[in-house]
Amino acid sequence: MEITEHCVVALTWVLSDTLGEQLDVLDEPVEFVVGGKDLLPAIEEALQGHGPGAVVQLQIEPEQAFGDFNEQLLFLEPRALFPAELEVGLTIEGSALPAGCNPDAPRDALFTVTDIYPEHVVLDANHPLAGIAIRLRIRVEDVREASTQERERGSAGTGFFRIEPLDAPGDPTLH
Repeated sequence: MEITEHCVVALTWVLSDTLGEQLDVLDEPVEFVVGGKDLLPAIEEALQGHGPGAVVQLQIEPEQAFGDFNEQLLFLEPRALFPAELEVGLTIEGSALPAGCNPDAPRDALFTVTDIYPEHVVLDANHPLAGIAIRLRIRVEDVREASTQERERGSAGTGFFRIEPLDAPGDPTLH
């Protein structure tokens, strides 16, 4: 079966930046709905017409992927507003930012803690790959018809190219 819109593809890949540094390796196949919300449009376009066993290589510029890095999405917040167990790399839903945080911080964003200082915390609402041109070497492992539920959801699960909040024990706003 060839890849068309509204089918499910099982992919493996190597994701790197333009300098060749590997950012992610997906060794075990993961399923994605083509024509849904799992994959970037540039990836879906490159996959069209290919079948199992095909290897597709492409470079995606920031504007086709996660946008340019936006310094306006960096926020310096008082350290005292956050729990002691806060760590670099954790994510916080914007809707759950503590009272006293910058009112301009978008409440519909997902923030990553990028730095922790004695008096301040740096929160970044940019996608971790914002501003980076990425190279993908994708291998199509399988192609199948999407189920009615997958078509309605537009997803075969959680796509790699989306960041979604995860539940963490003790405090559902920290990830």
